[in-house]
Amino acid sequence: MTQEELLEQIYKKDSKAFTLLYDMYSKSLFGVIYNLLKDKEESEDVLQDVFVKIWKNIDSYNESKGRFFTWILNIARNAAIDKLRSKGHNNSLKNLSVDNFVNILDHNTSVTNKIDAIGIREFVKKLKPVCVRIIDLLFFRGYTQQEASEELAIPLGTVKTQNRNCIRDLRTILEV
Repeated sequence: MTQEELLEQIYKKDSKAFTLLYDMYSKSLFGVIYNLLKDKEESEDVLQDVFVKIWKNIDSYNESKGRFFTWILNIARNAAIDKLRSKGHNNSLKNLSVDNFVNILDHNTSVTNKIDAIGIREFVKKLKPVCVRIIDLLFFRGYTQQEASEELAIPLGTVKTQNRNCIRDLRTILEV
């Protein structure tokens, strides 16, 4: 089934198409979410919420504004960032034991390798150093543009402009 056929069936609320959608994209989306949250159970919960959002909001997807995968990837990333900013998540971080920190550190390197299944980091590395840093902060670490501005000690407007330019350069490399 092509992506267009799949989307057509999802628009019709076909449950088989939803299952196929989950099978096709769940691993990639889970990787993005887990990279931000660093907690398997929370990441699974957020992933479930993401697929519910996709299902409920499929009518808001506009093909002319971008690829479907980019649209669902943004939903996943935003959901993970929302979870990071929530009080519940912040309180749970305060309650971690020392054993969990060792586990997180050990697990972190293997997860980073799994997340990049599509190999996007290799393409990002071909960009200018400022682009590598901005994309790392905004897309791989989940910083807001304001937080990236503070981290890099540059004006917010500059971060926004650089981000736009860097994404354009990345698209050129990817020939998208």
